[in-house]
Amino acid sequence: MGKVLVKRVYEPVTKSDGFRVLVDRLWPRGLSKSEAKLDLWLPDLGPSTVLRQWFNHDPTRWVEFLHRYHAELKEKTAFLTAIKEQAKTSPVTLLYSAKDEHHNQAVALQSFLIQQTATRKLITQTKKAGPVVGARRKMKAK
Repeated sequence: MGKVLVKRVYEPVTKSDGFRVLVDRLWPRGLSKSEAKLDLWLPDLGPSTVLRQWFNHDPTRWVEFLHRYHAELKEKTAFLTAIKEQAKTSPVTLLYSAKDEHHNQAVALQSFLIQQTATRKLITQTKKAGPVVGARRKMKAK
């Protein structure tokens, strides 16, 4: 997988953004669709309404939010595949509207994609190397 960036949707658009994907379930306040300059909006990739309301951008709930949201993301393979495929050819910027730069669904989604890629690479490397074969020998005390 290529570069997956995270950016607040209200920040100016730059060429380095590449393919811009809004991952908020709700449309950002005060922003027109033309101002957003999106390539794609995936509201269903955002956290469920129940999870979003429970989290309420409370940093003390961040770790549990990550756990719950990552569990939800495991059920959204079609959306994730679309992002991964796009990231193979150009940078993908996950856009969010929250004020908190460190505790939002785009950051959580980016970490999920990175974890998946790392796990997949590890599995692939293990398969290529083949099973580990070896015998243990008892060491005799001298």
